[in-house]
Amino acid sequence: MPENDNADRVASATEQAEKRTEETRGFMRSVRRATRRKYSPEEKIRIVLEGFRREATVSDLCRREGVNPANYYSWTKEFMEAGKERLTRNTVRDATRVEIEQLKRENGDLKEIVADLVIETHRLKKTAIPPLSYGTAGRT
Repeated sequence: MPENDNADRVASATEQAEKRTEETRGFMRSVRRATRRKYSPEEKIRIVLEGFRREATVSDLCRREGVNPANYYSWTKEFMEAGKERLTRNTVRDATRVEIEQLKRENGDLKEIVADLVIETHRLKKTAIPPLSYGTAGRT
C-alpha cells in the first residue's frame, strides 16, 4: 500500500508540473505577442538604407535597432524588388484609393468630353459642304 500512495503522489506531482508548464508556456506566448515590436515603413526604410551604407555590420545594426536579422534581410529583399513602395504597404493602399477615386472622376469627365465631340463631329458632317471628288474637278 505505501507503494501505491507513493505512485499516486508521483502521478499527482507530474500532473501539477505539466499543468504549470503549460501555464508558463501560455504566459510566455502572451508576453512575446505583447512585446512584439511593429516597425513603421519609415523605420524600415531608414534601417535598410543604414545597412546599405555599411558603416556597421548587419548584426551590429540589428542588435542596436532591436531587429531580428531575418526581418532585416526580408525588408532588404522587398526594398530591392520594389523600392520604397513595397515597404510602405498600408500607406500606398490608402493613397491608391484616393488616386483611384480621382481617376474615376477624371475618366467620367473625359467620357463626357468624348461624347460631346462625337455629337459635334456628327453635326458638322451633316451640315458641311460635301468634298469634291478628285476625279471630277475640271471636267465638263
